[in-house]
Amino acid sequence: MLLVSQKQGFLANFEYMYHVAHFATRMQHVIISNMCYVALRDTRVLHNKPKNMNILSIEKPDFNSIKKSDVLEKATADGVDFYEHVKGINEPVYLYWDRAKYKHTPSGLNPTEFWYLVKQIRKLLYVKTEIKTPSGDYFSWIKLSYTDEFLHKIDTHTGGQIFVTYETISKETKHKFLSRGIIEEAIASSQLEGAHTTRAEARKMIVEKRKPRTPSEKMIMNNYNTMSAITEEFKDKELSKDMLFDLHSMLTEDTIDISEQNRFRTDEENIVVGSDTTTTFIPPKVDFIEKEIPKLINFANDREREHAGFIHPVIKAIFLHFWMGYLHPFTDGNGRLARALFYWYLVKSNYWTFMYLPISSIIKKSPAQYSKAFIYSEQDEYDLTYFYDYHLRKIIQAIDEFDNYVKGLVLENKKVENTVKGALDLNERQKQLLHYLISEGEDGYVTTTSHGTLNNISRHTAYRDIRYLLDEELLNKKKVGKHIHYFASNKLTNSKEK
Repeated sequence: MLLVSQKQGFLANFEYMYHVAHFATRMQHVIISNMCYVALRDTRVLHNKPKNMNILSIEKPDFNSIKKSDVLEKATADGVDFYEHVKGINEPVYLYWDRAKYKHTPSGLNPTEFWYLVKQIRKLLYVKTEIKTPSGDYFSWIKLSYTDEFLHKIDTHTGGQIFVTYETISKETKHKFLSRGIIEEAIASSQLEGAHTTRAEARKMIVEKRKPRTPSEKMIMNNYNTMSAITEEFKDKELSKDMLFDLHSMLTEDTIDISEQNRFRTDEENIVVGSDTTTTFIPPKVDFIEKEIPKLINFANDREREHAGFIHPVIKAIFLHFWMGYLHPFTDGNGRLARALFYWYLVKSNYWTFMYLPISSIIKKSPAQYSKAFIYSEQDEYDLTYFYDYHLRKIIQAIDEFDNYVKGLVLENKKVENTVKGALDLNERQKQLLHYLISEGEDGYVTTTSHGTLNNISRHTAYRDIRYLLDEELLNKKKVGKHIHYFASNKLTNSKEK
């Protein structure tokens, strides 16, 4: 609550408070600063934390160095347009102090005084969430002005409209998009947590159904199997403690000791998040986790609506993502589990087309911002707005990138038709296969297994697609070990050059 100057009675005037609150609803917050923190939510888990390890604390101004009542008087003095200055702090980027301190301030206010004013205005709009801290406080958030617009776009695109402008896209192609989405999410979510393998190699492993050879590949395959299970098995189930254990066990199969599965971590395991020299997050104690997990489960099963009202499913999924990462209940795999719960809740809530959107691929492009979205929310008075805003904008980015991908694919199919002079009766799977081989050049190849996996078709149908292209001399084949690889033929590459 704002500290009120006895002389001016800053908030005594109800109309003025309403004016401030009305403005605050228009605040926007996008991406935090580009300063890089050392860890993601599960980048590195350290057992037996060294006593001399530094604990990361975000920079904060000293409000004790200012006279707070004077700040409010200066802000309401004649001729001071603090409205536009505060707007500049919150639009188009919802800034934290580390960047806000460099912004131009209203006349008479230094950066610390101005930041204090901004913080008080933000507090007016806080809405408490279900997410509790060990200290008894609750995380809060602000519904920023763009939220309804973004949610409408998400509802439109993920409620069955995502392919509405592409009438030529077949059911089979949509299956390929689904496979692509799950594969890309599995790879990126694992890479966010330190899986060291290239996207190309990981993708080949999945589509060719090759057995993982390294712990990183195993992590990716586990993620893929879990995401697939969410779409097939878990999407119709309510969340429970046993289901959490099942999902976690699937995600960590053969990557952690079996004794660390089907249970929460213990305080003695001393799990923290960070690097060898710096701790970015110390998870709550286990007794707190045991009390809060049932609340998370009730929230995921929509049982809080009786007292808390309706929360948009996308916002709830984002909160679940953060909540699981904050509780950090397991020794490892918490980040992957948090992102899996995000997808599970949305698919369960009939936002099934989210499975086409590999959000982690977008997050992977800005890992430092993802980490800071957690850190700012945890350390700036439990302001969950930082994390919700970051995540919501990444969803919009994923939708836009998917839309561009589909547009590109439509153009690619037309190019393939032109390349083969339109004389052949090719289905969309075959067109996409040819385009892939043309674009990859000499190194590009496919197998019957990879073609079948990507398109969700039987091995027989996959071979029939390839057999037709072989008969038309558009492919060559070569035995590599136990497998047969199919490459672009000279006829195909020469027709492209013409």
